[in-house]
Amino acid sequence: MPPKRKTTPAINLIAGGTAGLCEALCCHPLDTIKVRMQLSTRATADGVKRLGFFGTLISIVRKESVFGLYKGLGAVITGIVPKMAIRFSSFEFFKSVLVDKRTNQTSPTGIFFAGLAAGTTEALLIVNPTDLIKIRLQAQSHVMEGSLEVPKYRNAAQAAFTIVREEGVSALYRGVILTALRQATNQAVNFTAYNEIKNQLMALQPHYQELPSYQHMCIGLISGALGPMSNAPIDTIKTRMQKETAIEGESALGRFTRIARTLTQKEGFFAFYKGITPRIMRVAPGQAVTFAVYEQVSKRLEQVPFLSGSQGVLKADN
Repeated sequence: MPPKRKTTPAINLIAGGTAGLCEALCCHPLDTIKVRMQLSTRATADGVKRLGFFGTLISIVRKESVFGLYKGLGAVITGIVPKMAIRFSSFEFFKSVLVDKRTNQTSPTGIFFAGLAAGTTEALLIVNPTDLIKIRLQAQSHVMEGSLEVPKYRNAAQAAFTIVREEGVSALYRGVILTALRQATNQAVNFTAYNEIKNQLMALQPHYQELPSYQHMCIGLISGALGPMSNAPIDTIKTRMQKETAIEGESALGRFTRIARTLTQKEGFFAFYKGITPRIMRVAPGQAVTFAVYEQVSKRLEQVPFLSGSQGVLKADN
């Protein structure tokens, strides 16, 4: 197997940011549909009526235009570059810490824990605040709020200012434990599956120095689909927690328990998996885009002297 290429922090930043931007632009509508499905609780005489994936899509476009599918995109783009930089660099750092000194390789178990640590790091530093702002923007519409005519949150920056002014800085970290759990499990599964499948394909195709882009996309599609299936209940409860404002005197654990109990009693067990279809459709293609774009952009940037000349970290396989 050919040796891994080395990249610099600058290459990780630019290539990761570019990959994340492409992912957001391609897949954000699916995330909006997922959030609306997770938050929908339309009551009828027969109980709770839920709009499916296509029903939610049609409803958003009909009542809010196509641009309604891109609500919260500003918050996502704002966090993409630092999130990807942190993800790639922190994964490489933790992987190097867990490397086997005898073989100079990191085992699949080490990759898994490095992914857990990288996902937790990005959740604490970047993901939770931008996720909360994105959800507040996505959640507001006359469809969900009834009498709301003028949106309270107009864009990501104004939403952040309003949330901090009315609820305090701590509001940006509502649901942070669940976000960290989601990101940690996502990246642990993602990195582990991606590395294992990539290693198998490299072994089966020794004539390749680098896998073709379409194979990176296929690997990313598979590994990206595994995370959402493992943590859908966490993501649904987190979304509900971040959408609502804090109740005075209620602890985070109490809020978690109340939302989980309400979901179970009023909407049933499968409510925990609301939005799983668009989430898989969002995350899996998103990872496919991220892997393919990152590999190609970083390869090109390695040819730029002032970017590749400095000492860098080992390139991540995600």
